[in-house]
Amino acid sequence: MASPSRPTRVSSPLLLGLGFLIALIAFALQFYIRKHLRPRLWTVEELSLYNGTEDGLPILLGILGSVFDVTKGKTHYGPGGGYHHFAGRDASRAFVSGNFTGDGLTDSLHGLSTMEVKSVVDWRKFYMERYIFAGKLVGRYYDSQGNPTKYLKGVESKAKRGAQLLEKQKIEEAKIPSCNSKWSEQEGGEVWCETGYPRLVKRPGDIALTGKISQRCACFKEEELGRPGLEVYKDCDYLSKSCRV
Repeated sequence: MASPSRPTRVSSPLLLGLGFLIALIAFALQFYIRKHLRPRLWTVEELSLYNGTEDGLPILLGILGSVFDVTKGKTHYGPGGGYHHFAGRDASRAFVSGNFTGDGLTDSLHGLSTMEVKSVVDWRKFYMERYIFAGKLVGRYYDSQGNPTKYLKGVESKAKRGAQLLEKQKIEEAKIPSCNSKWSEQEGGEVWCETGYPRLVKRPGDIALTGKISQRCACFKEEELGRPGLEVYKDCDYLSKSCRV
């Protein structure tokens, strides 16, 4: 009677080689999926599957209906990352609102100022330059054929108008130099002028850009101090070249 055969032992180097081969195949598969994720039309339901919770799938996000593969930023957009709330959805509004919960994670920009809308469009440009374009999300910004909707055209028009107003404001403000400024926790803030005297002046262009009027510190010559709308800093002498703020 023949003696029973001993079970074949797999050598450690063979096991290591097999494990390396499996890991290499898994990596190649993930690379293939990302490489061949050609731009296409997405539904909200489809996009939601690419939120970084499924191993082997790319991480996608939408902004103004444009979809991007942000897998290379997995540490940021994957589970536990600071930007994970953007993954698997179009949360355009949250890029400027900072509201990452509930109704804040929406693609609607209703009620945002011209400057805020421009900021969202600038974010889209950022993703266009840094990440892989993966297609368009059917819904608010693109129709079922992938054509821009009136809503998207309105957003882009508003952003363009904001850029023009901002440039115009910069040109106007460049005619009157801004104050120098510094701040420290120990001493507080200070503004001063090398030439002229510091005054607070309203920025009327902000109404169209942000919906509010803000002020800036500008340096005016002595003969210009009688102009209407100039405000002397509190507790600052009329002809002082520096003021505590």
